[in-house]
Amino acid sequence: MLRPRTFTACLLLAACASAAQADVALIGVGTIPGDAADLSGLKGKTSDGTPHNRLGGMGSAIAYTGQGNEYLLVSDRGPKDGATDFVCRWHQMEVGVAPGAKTPVTLKLTATTLLTNESGKRFVGSLDAFEHTAPAKNLRLDPEGARVGRDGTVHLSDEYGPGLYAFNQSGTRVASLPMPAHFLAPKPGKMPADELPPKSASGRQPNRGMEGLAISPDGKKLFGIMQSPLIQDGALDDKNNRTGLNCRILELDLTTQKSREFVYPLENAGYGVNEILAVNDHEFLVLERDGKGGNEAEFKRLYLIDLTDATDVSAVAALPAKGLPGAVKSVKKKPFLDLLAKKYGIAGPECPEKFEGLAFGPDLPDGRRLLLVTADNDFLANKPFRVYAFAVDRGELPGFRPQQFDPQPLKKR
Repeated sequence: MLRPRTFTACLLLAACASAAQADVALIGVGTIPGDAADLSGLKGKTSDGTPHNRLGGMGSAIAYTGQGNEYLLVSDRGPKDGATDFVCRWHQMEVGVAPGAKTPVTLKLTATTLLTNESGKRFVGSLDAFEHTAPAKNLRLDPEGARVGRDGTVHLSDEYGPGLYAFNQSGTRVASLPMPAHFLAPKPGKMPADELPPKSASGRQPNRGMEGLAISPDGKKLFGIMQSPLIQDGALDDKNNRTGLNCRILELDLTTQKSREFVYPLENAGYGVNEILAVNDHEFLVLERDGKGGNEAEFKRLYLIDLTDATDVSAVAALPAKGLPGAVKSVKKKPFLDLLAKKYGIAGPECPEKFEGLAFGPDLPDGRRLLLVTADNDFLANKPFRVYAFAVDRGELPGFRPQQFDPQPLKKR
């Protein structure tokens, strides 16, 4: 029988030992060794030698399940950037947070669920699992965003498509949600060069699809955010270097299937967006970062954005690389959390490159909000998976609304 696995955490960093000294305090960091095994029961190895049951890459997304201290974490497409036959999956994990304790953050893996399409065929991360003549039969999946709906439905955003999919609790896809055509690669291919100009003049850039996903507190809307601008939005110069700043956010009403789009401006064309998390129905936290780790890391930040006065750009065929037409307003954006701030002690040789997941959890005993940030370790055996637990003073997010869940939570399998 496969048994739950428990992992401990590193101690609270001295640089932020007093919550009273900061509006956002780091409580502690939970870790799992990079060579740990999951509960999939899979045997053997992928084509690059990585064990099929490697518990890795799951920092790509974290979502609260509405049940105690249990979260759903999603592994992305696997090792070697789509070059292996890694079977897509999510994990259920208990994240215990106890401010001031000797071990402030504990992680306990309780289940692993493999993902399948409507016919029961397994999704894999391989670039090659692509059917040119029948895209609906594609089995390639790169899940980068995840949220649990109020009824237990699991919503995933796929970077390959991009796509938005609904899964039942057994890991079977039950619905493919509408995606505007101008988000899609017009001629998707197995190689990144096939999806760049001059072969593609519109749609998402290769490996820069719908990276983040949020759900409104009432569970009625999804919000997907692109990692980088669409090609037609001034994304690239004539040598395909990234120059664009204007990323699109897609709002999808799950009842009417109607959508709207908003502009999120990057701080730098070399940065990308990795996650979006609902504070309420119009405010969100957005994780924006560079692509550097260790001592070279320079930019890992969360921004608080507001959609209230932003223009719906659904009908705007193309946006400029920088700036916006006079009648178009982007989302309002202000700094919220700098992960590389000295007081957190995260910057330095052990700083992860890929902070990618955000989730709110149950409020802490003293009333502060619990914010979890995860880092993707790319399935590397020598890099641990990390969960960073932050305490957020209520005054920092006065409009916060917790996510609503029906009585039946996501079940353990």
